Amino acid sequence: MSTPIPVTIVTGFLGSGKTTLLNRILSESHGARIAVIENEFGEAGIDNDLLVSGEEQVVEMNNGCICCTVRGDLIRILNDLADRRADGQLAFDRVVIETTGLADPGPVAQTFFLDEQVSRRYLLDAVITLVDAVHAMRQLDENEQAQAQVGFADRLLLSKTDLVGREQVDAVSQRLRQINPRAELVPAEFGQVPLKELLDIRGFNLNEVLRIAPGFLSDGHRHHHAKDRVGAFVFRSSRPFDDVRLQDFLAAIVRVYGPDLLRYKGVLAMQGLPYRVIIQGVHELMGASAGRDWEPGSARESVMVFIGRDLPREIIEQGLRQSLHAA
Repeated sequence: MSTPIPVTIVTGFLGSGKTTLLNRILSESHGARIAVIENEFGEAGIDNDLLVSGEEQVVEMNNGCICCTVRGDLIRILNDLADRRADGQLAFDRVVIETTGLADPGPVAQTFFLDEQVSRRYLLDAVITLVDAVHAMRQLDENEQAQAQVGFADRLLLSKTDLVGREQVDAVSQRLRQINPRAELVPAEFGQVPLKELLDIRGFNLNEVLRIAPGFLSDGHRHHHAKDRVGAFVFRSSRPFDDVRLQDFLAAIVRVYGPDLLRYKGVLAMQGLPYRVIIQGVHELMGASAGRDWEPGSARESVMVFIGRDLPREIIEQGLRQSLHAA
């Protein structure tokens, strides 16, 4: 138990294909031992021996995976699974959590930072969001939760592309990139997504790389769809930050706009520090850690990305500029 168990959160609006993807993970002979935590079994339930009964049901699959139906507290079931793993009752190497179709994945992600025992036992690897290419435009127009799910994503899986034309796929893809330019977009037909596209992404932990689509950083792509409250923008600077000023400003921004800050991440150059500083946050929860040393002679550019609802871009950018070290 000394090495944290990696966790992937799978989210997506109703009908996006989460159940198809998870049933594939639970039934395919891929050799990985995965514990999948679901809110409820899909229509194509798998008939196996129950290991426990009661509020939660844990089902062991023939391929070594585990499926857990959660109707209670997520923190409790995570700790219960970890206890059973430590005692040798269950064998799994990682966890995949499915949220309900109408859920904001933020509170699920925050679980791994709020509870000390969970944060010690588990490592949140990434948030994966499935998007239905057939209904995506209408869902994004009518449901802010669908926008939030896209905004939280470290990776976007586009399903049902075989049911629409190339033009619609391109339109949906462009809109998704406008809402969240840092998430990689991957096709997902009938749940046939290589596990390497889902696991060990280290997207939530930044991995010291911000993958931002270059085409969506220009002035011509700054305005989002008129009905999208969720959007993203990127701040870059070749000047280092002043540590105290930046801490004060970010603390103030989180206090005021925390509920609307879905994700914010950055790789920063700080005055007087020889290494990169990694900043990441979800809503009101923010943390910082030391990254790799800057290479001798390399350009020390800071990059931050903010994804949220109706964020005051000008105010945030002005505050960041004022937090830079005086030349």
